Amino acid sequence: MSVTVVVADDQEIIRTGLTMILDAQPGIEVVGAAADGREAVDLARRLRPDVCLFDIRMPRVDGIEATRALAGPGVADPLAVVVITTFDLDEYVYAALRAGAKGFLLKDAGPGLLAQAVHAAANGEALIAPSVTARLLAAFAGAGPRATPVQPVEPLTDREEQVLAAVAAGRTNSEVADQLHITLSTVKTHVASLMNKLGVRNRVEIAIWAHETGRVRR
Repeated sequence: MSVTVVVADDQEIIRTGLTMILDAQPGIEVVGAAADGREAVDLARRLRPDVCLFDIRMPRVDGIEATRALAGPGVADPLAVVVITTFDLDEYVYAALRAGAKGFLLKDAGPGLLAQAVHAAANGEALIAPSVTARLLAAFAGAGPRATPVQPVEPLTDREEQVLAAVAAGRTNSEVADQLHITLSTVKTHVASLMNKLGVRNRVEIAIWAHETGRVRR
């Protein structure tokens, strides 16, 4: 069964291009497209796609608010949202992830990375483009003081620290398994343990915690 996707972007040429690219990928089907955030939220609530692919800057309701409405704290049955934007909008990355986005890509991402992000989000994983991760860390380095991150309820093991760093670098479970030479089920066990110890809801929040605590550096 194909992964269903709703695409939202206020620029018709980009919206059409994303739809064509995704429809050409095996196992992915675009079931709806919206030109603004309000329409995107309504469409997503009606169609319940596996993944929503949203631009950040859109009329009426922007991509961050649309993401929060569909995947933010307090949403009973959240949808998976991947946010896509251009280089000059990186200041919105952190807000989008906090709003509940499962992944973050740049509009110059190739079809392969775009498809990978959609499949990862549909599987409950998160993918942040490596170039975005680097720019996100640069933004953190130049930012002012932030609230002290919550400390783990139990100390992290050495292996959990390794998994934490890999997840924060935007790697999928399969890539983490290959990197650390462990099984996929073992990776999933460590990710679940990290979420429990850190009191977070998903892999993206694991990555945010790693950035805030200085576990990941440029």
